[in-house]
Amino acid sequence: MSQALPGPDPVWTAGTAPGIFPFLGHATALFRRPLDFLETLPAHGDLVEIRLGPRRAWVVCEPRLVHRMLMDPATFDKGGPLYDRLRGLMGDGLVTCRQDDHRRQRRLLQPAFSPARVAGCADLMGEEAASVCRSWRPGQRVDVTAALLALTTGVTSRLLFSDSLDDRRAAEVRSALAVVVQGLFVRTVVPVDALFRLPTPGNRRYRAAVARLRALVDDLVAERRRGVPRADLLGTLLAAGKDGGRTGDEGSGASGASEEGGRGAAGVLTEREIRDQLVTLLLTGVESTAMCLGSVFGLLAEHPEAEHRLHEEVDAVLAGRTAPGAGELTRLVYTRSVVTETLRLRPPGWLFTRLTTRETELAGRRLPRGATLLYSPYLLHHRAASFPRPEEFRPERWLPGRTAGPPPGALLPFAAGSRKCVGDTFAMTEAVAAVATIARHWRLRAPSGRVGRPRPAATLGPRSLVLLCEPRAHLPGRTPAPVSRAE
Repeated sequence: MSQALPGPDPVWTAGTAPGIFPFLGHATALFRRPLDFLETLPAHGDLVEIRLGPRRAWVVCEPRLVHRMLMDPATFDKGGPLYDRLRGLMGDGLVTCRQDDHRRQRRLLQPAFSPARVAGCADLMGEEAASVCRSWRPGQRVDVTAALLALTTGVTSRLLFSDSLDDRRAAEVRSALAVVVQGLFVRTVVPVDALFRLPTPGNRRYRAAVARLRALVDDLVAERRRGVPRADLLGTLLAAGKDGGRTGDEGSGASGASEEGGRGAAGVLTEREIRDQLVTLLLTGVESTAMCLGSVFGLLAEHPEAEHRLHEEVDAVLAGRTAPGAGELTRLVYTRSVVTETLRLRPPGWLFTRLTTRETELAGRRLPRGATLLYSPYLLHHRAASFPRPEEFRPERWLPGRTAGPPPGALLPFAAGSRKCVGDTFAMTEAVAAVATIARHWRLRAPSGRVGRPRPAATLGPRSLVLLCEPRAHLPGRTPAPVSRAE
């Protein structure tokens, strides 16, 4: 427990970002150069007013203020342009639901992400990582982004659906998600509904991708109902829906919820909620982790010292194994530090919104009920006051005994408070397992020597990362062992 005595409240500053354009506000700057724009805001205050189209919004730039906001979800609820758009895709799943329904949903899903369940998934994570690089050849130019999306789709689909998602449907999921994440970002920074109702090619592609993703999930649910129960997350959700009856075309159940709205009784999921949870977990489990892994290998390609140290640890810990099991994962300390530093430097979730549920005060500014607030983990993670030399990739920041840790609100790759990501431990375990498995056998080099800064969409990460494969010789005069299933 901290022995620090309480001090006086900080003197916060509030201001307005310059460069407001008629109708568009700051949307042009946020769309064209989002990271650069965000980094200019702290110069105007700890709480900075901007315009998203015609809508007023406030960006929270100071970690302690962000921490206060996230720890008070009853006042600062999930909402604003980002979640308005996400609800069109995810419905009212765990990520997007309002605070008054969050506890019920989290209780249903939390057991699937318990430490014991996550540890039990270590082998399948290694198997999927080994499978994506099994066909690589020395000197080959590999589409690393596509490979990592295949990896995370494999892991997530096995968690959700066991082996029900075949190769064809997995490819359709990846294709649909690529369209969705790009479209979500545009719809967040320009929250003008009329623009997205126009029959443009981009709008048609987005609507088709959303419809296809939902249809794929509906097909998997229908197949499972006709088949044998399985001990996966879909099985958990279907068991939670048994007493809730069917909805929509199948009639009214005990919950009285309709297919297009409402929610089940305590402990019960409606048909729509089952689909919403599955779409939510597909989007967050596939896209975000793949972007994190892409950034890991892009950064390692640019930092050979860190790569060399990672290889030394992986070789020592894995010894004769091709992929880590649960026991080895706990010993991959530097590998985990590489992942943590990547999440700091290039967080996949880089911009989020909240909505005030009542009139409140933040940073000395009175905010009305329904006010939109934004916070950016990317911005917070690049503050020199929290992280010395913030633009440098320095995994050693996170080694045991090296640091007292960042202040509250400074590091938020998975948010904080009661709305912290339910799958944070799963995602970290998957990332460490994937990095160790691939790095055990391959170096991935940038053809031009530089990877470059990724451009954000709904998530931040490299969307077309192509690297050269270089096999690793673990002992002098020997070639790498063939990649196979985790032993």
